[in-house]
Amino acid sequence: MAKYAFPTDCPCGSGKSYKDCCFMYHMEKVHAPTPEALMRSRYAAYVLKKADYLLYSWFPDTRPAELELGDDIKWVGLNILGSELSVDGLEGTVEFIAKYKIGGRAAKMTEKSHFVRHGNRWYYVDGDVAE
Repeated sequence: MAKYAFPTDCPCGSGKSYKDCCFMYHMEKVHAPTPEALMRSRYAAYVLKKADYLLYSWFPDTRPAELELGDDIKWVGLNILGSELSVDGLEGTVEFIAKYKIGGRAAKMTEKSHFVRHGNRWYYVDGDVAE
């Protein structure tokens, strides 16, 4: 039986191996414990083209019916600028810069993502993209 070949480093930039980082969230065995952990796992899912996980981690009220991850974008880096939790611990935000290449040209996206805790799970709700 062939073993799954894990990326050496997790694409989320945590400094851990993929197996010891976002893999457990992608397998839906463990829920991300914080908005930042969920943001990192979602970024890694974009890198690894895991549309099912992206939909799974998206809040049902704002989740699209389907998600097409084209081959034209190559995600190349994530920088977390900051994260905040509400006083009651039920909402959070994560501001980040995601670097990518499209058509061989470097670009970046800055976003402040909104998260909500429902039950014992964090969900991505939506994000404000800076121009």
